[in-house]
Amino acid sequence: MKQLAYYPGCSLHGTAPELDSSFRASAAALDVELAEIPGWECCGNTAAHSADRLLAAALPVNELTKVKTDMRLDAVAVPCAACFSRFMAGAHEMQDEGMRADVERVVGRAYPGGVTVRNLVDVYYDEVGLDELTTRVTRPFVGLKVAAYYGCLLTRPPEVTLADDPEYPTHMEAIVKALGAVPVEWSYKTDCCGASLALCEQDVVIELVRKILTNAKACGAEAVVCACPLCQVNLDTRQAGIKTKDAAWQEIPILYLSQMVGRAIGVPEGKLGLKKHMVDVVGVMA
Repeated sequence: MKQLAYYPGCSLHGTAPELDSSFRASAAALDVELAEIPGWECCGNTAAHSADRLLAAALPVNELTKVKTDMRLDAVAVPCAACFSRFMAGAHEMQDEGMRADVERVVGRAYPGGVTVRNLVDVYYDEVGLDELTTRVTRPFVGLKVAAYYGCLLTRPPEVTLADDPEYPTHMEAIVKALGAVPVEWSYKTDCCGASLALCEQDVVIELVRKILTNAKACGAEAVVCACPLCQVNLDTRQAGIKTKDAAWQEIPILYLSQMVGRAIGVPEGKLGLKKHMVDVVGVMA
């Protein structure tokens, strides 16, 4: 059994427990042991990096140090795209010798490096592998047309995320295809949904979400699958706002990749959190 350190982050313990439960359950079913980082702390997403560069780097590096030094593991699963972004940014900052010294002073010990940060897509694509995933599928999504939505944090900036193709990634589509579904070709897979503006510019956010989902539907998608709790809640909940302005709006389900993987490999429905969504997903998950 493969073992990865696990950093759930604040969202998975707060607004997105269905991502946490479906990811844990699907990982276990795929023989991946997730060892939660003992006493993990917030990575500083949103607030820290806009206020203090040193703190923004020190918070995730502190967790990476725990993984390497305390847990003696070489990889950590970070299913929240925002947390993944901060972890990768922290590791990137450590390439600067001056910044490294300052960060290690704040953390209180040296970070030896050598920890691979895996987002939700990476775990299934790289740690499990497409061949293994395909052999584990017992309930394939036969013919379901899905738009794979990456958002802006999984791939950009590429010098930080190390994404193979920051503008048109394809790993999530490969996973969706392995599950029996049909990934659609569409134009908005890496566009920002405006989650960081959710509290202060709601009209802007609703318009961003409308454009993204309109394109997904125009390209034939029956559902959107994502790998970020901020993107999921934004695309899911903002459809009510779209409908107040457009009574003819047809809602589209917003799934987590871990829910699709879990359903396809036979994870019990109770662990997938399908009733947590605002737009009903039970129909497409059936």
